[in-house]
Parts: sequence; structure tokens; C-alpha cells
Amino acid sequence: MNKKILIVDDEKAIVDILTLNLSMAGYETITANDGQTGLALARSEQPDLILLDVMLPYLDGFSVCKQFRETDKLTPIIMLTAREEERDMVNGLELGADDYITKPFSVRALLARVQTNIRRGVNAVIDRPAERSVLILGRFSIDLGQGLVYKDLKLLDLTQKEFDLFCGLTKEPGRVLSREELMQEVWQYDHYGDLRAVDVAIRRLREKIEDDAASPQYLLTKRGTGYYFAHAIEA
Repeated sequence: MNKKILIVDDEKAIVDILTLNLSMAGYETITANDGQTGLALARSEQPDLILLDVMLPYLDGFSVCKQFRETDKLTPIIMLTAREEERDMVNGLELGADDYITKPFSVRALLARVQTNIRRGVNAVIDRPAERSVLILGRFSIDLGQGLVYKDLKLLDLTQKEFDLFCGLTKEPGRVLSREELMQEVWQYDHYGDLRAVDVAIRRLREKIEDDAASPQYLLTKRGTGYYFAHAIEA
């Protein structure tokens, strides 16, 4: 069965271009021209990926992303924006989007990101062990089979991207990973990924795993080099 992509954009020319190229690439597409319809379709149609414009009638893309993420943490979301302001990119990622791309964009680059995000989402399920496999790191428990992280036995509300990032950093505690390495490991982008997405994801993850995100104990920065997960500190 072909993977299903929901396109939410009020520009007919953009929708037509995306529909044509995604269909030629073997994807099934459904479309919405406003935020309210887009949110409803995202919930009812269960697409494999959502292409979500920022500027939409009735309900903007940020609101759609936020409301959708309240019940769905896994479906990849790529934000589309005509504005190149860093604020828009950060807002989307902070609300749970997996990626963003600015208009005008290369259809080839967008298709590559679509393929990568869908593959990442599928692998997140397929690659999980059939049996429960739990990794204990001090106060943290990582349930690899279910894709869940617990702190002090309390479930953390992580998105798929945040879970992947946490696993990437805890694979070798103490090892410093550069932003480029994390981009390739978690986003699977080699050259065209925006490294600021790593910084935003790190900040979001700190807010969820640290006792005090302003004074992190676990997810630490080595200035000028990258990030690393400190050897787990016992409570």
C-alpha cells in the first residue's frame, strides 16, 4: 500500500505541484486548503506524513501542529513557510514539527525530506525488538520495544524525534556528538539539514528530562564541539 501524505496549504499552485510530484513518486495524497480541515483530516485519515503550511485560513499551521501533537506524537510533520525568519522555524520545531522547509523550495529536496522522514517513522516501529528490551541509566529507563522513556518510573511525553535523539545521545554516555553527527543520526540528513533544528530539539528535550532545564545535569553541552549525555546521576 502506498504511503499517504496530507498536504495542507491554501496556495493552489503549491498544492498542485506537490500532488503531481508526490503522486509520480508513488505516494497517495490528500489535501486541505485551511487549517481546520487539515487538522480534521490529519486525525481521521491517519496519514504517514503531513506537509503543513504556516499561513493558513481559520487555523494557522502552528495551531494545527500543536493540537495534532496533543494526541499524535509519531506522525512526521514538515512545516512549509514562505518566511525565512528563524522565529518561524523555531516555533514549528518547538511545537513538535519534525522538519521545515522554506518557499520557494526545490521539489527534489522536499521529496528527499519526505522520504527520509517516512523511512525514519517506519524504522522506528520495525527496528524495535519484538520482546521488551529495557535499558536502565540511573533515573532513566528506556523501553526500546515500546519506544518509551521513563524518569523515576514516570513516563516522559516525548515525540518520536525526541525519543530518537535521547537514544542517540544515551547510546554511549559521555561521548560528545557534534550537531552534524546528530543531524545525520537522528534526522538522517547529511548536507541539507539545518543545524539549528538540533539546538531546538536539544532545548525541548532538556525541558522534558531535566529537573531544571536551565541547569542541566544529564544533557550537557561541550562548547564549540557538541552535546553529550552525562553518566547517569543517581537520585
